[in-house]
Amino acid sequence: MKMSILFSLCIFAFPGFSQGRVVGVDEAGFAECNEFFYGETPPEGFTESFHVKICQQYNKEPRFATLYSTEDKTPLYSAFKYTKAAQRGEESWLVEPQIDDPGSDLEEMVHEAVAVGSVNNLGANQALTTDYVDSGYERGQLNPSSLNENDFQLATYSLTNAVPMTPSLSKSWHKDVEDIVEQALAPHCENGAHLYLVAGAVPSSLKVKDKVSIPEFLWLAACCDAPKVWSVGFLKRPSGENSIEDLSVEELEKQLPSGAHLFKSNCGGGSQSQEKMEAILQTINQIQSEEHVVQTTAGRVDRHMNYQEKHGEGSLLKRVAGIVAAPFTKLLRLVGYVLVEVVRYTCYFLWYVIKQLSNTAMGGLYSLWNGVMSYGKEISIVLVNIPRDVAKVAANIVMGFVRIFQNTLSLIYRILSVPIGLFLHIIVFPLDTLCAIPIVLKDMAAGVAGTCSLIVDATAAMMSGFYYIATHLGKKFVPKLSSDD
Repeated sequence: MKMSILFSLCIFAFPGFSQGRVVGVDEAGFAECNEFFYGETPPEGFTESFHVKICQQYNKEPRFATLYSTEDKTPLYSAFKYTKAAQRGEESWLVEPQIDDPGSDLEEMVHEAVAVGSVNNLGANQALTTDYVDSGYERGQLNPSSLNENDFQLATYSLTNAVPMTPSLSKSWHKDVEDIVEQALAPHCENGAHLYLVAGAVPSSLKVKDKVSIPEFLWLAACCDAPKVWSVGFLKRPSGENSIEDLSVEELEKQLPSGAHLFKSNCGGGSQSQEKMEAILQTINQIQSEEHVVQTTAGRVDRHMNYQEKHGEGSLLKRVAGIVAAPFTKLLRLVGYVLVEVVRYTCYFLWYVIKQLSNTAMGGLYSLWNGVMSYGKEISIVLVNIPRDVAKVAANIVMGFVRIFQNTLSLIYRILSVPIGLFLHIIVFPLDTLCAIPIVLKDMAAGVAGTCSLIVDATAAMMSGFYYIATHLGKKFVPKLSSDD
């Protein structure tokens, strides 16, 4: 029962765990969030290597864009469009896992409860909730949640959209921005439909807990591109919490780091409507005058109450009661803080255990699914190959029968060719014999004639030989005999 209650508290305290995405530090970093910049062109002049471009996404949709300084652990600016004024909802602060751990499998903005134990070097490059605890500073939003609604509002509760502000400065900044945007800027820009806003902070050398830079001053720049083009800038210093200075965007850029250029083509260049600018500045002056009257009246009331507490009736009793109650109040606050921290870290632990169990279960299911898919794939391959194999077997059987039939016909032909050939030879023999007699007689006559011719030629040759011998002998011996005589 206790575990279920604690788990319910965790769910209630940390609604929604995956709500944003770090895109990167390259030029394509703002590609999915270019819609929040005038002319789809981000501000120029912010080129340090520790500047990280973040396309702030919630429920897989871009909500606004932020340039974050990992050195100062604060945003330099947040660019957004006015959606609709709404009441501030419950705070549920989120972090960006990939700023500290680029290799993390958490690709979207998550609550610290999810990041603890699963993100390496958490807090090395960004501020965490613990950096603000007991520091005297609040997490002041550059893009105020009250200027947004629904998912756009929830996305503003990112620690990458917050800078350290004193409670009074945070209240004053949000009220000034809300009043100026809702009453002066949006009404002169089709109720904010074409209004581009960039809110930023210039970090100082002072830091909260030697980690998070306190802003030197806050600034706001606005650009409207329809129906008439105009732009205006605002600057608020911590020393002047009750006032905000209006100035041109060009003058504001001179207060920012060298080379800063907030809007493409200076938001219309020299074609800005002076009539609109005068109406806007008049409305702003009216707002500031009303605030000054309210603040003056509130100051008088506070001074009157302080005077009554100092000199009025019952002041001693109140002081004694305050002195007696102070330790108990601090003790109750300490106990409450300890209980909240215990519940929170218990939730962290439970969430981590549940996550590990779910990861293990999902891993097993994934392996089982892969095995089933592999088995199904092999079975499907076998089933698909069965018709082909059957066709091959049938074709081989048919070809076997064809070969058997062919061999049978060849054997029958060879068996029948022997008697038929003999029969044909017997029938043809008499005809061949009768036809051969004239040829034989002719050959015999030719043989006899040849023999006779051979005998005649031999006799002639012999006679020629004897004649030659006799002639030769006669020539040899007859002259000799004559010489002797």
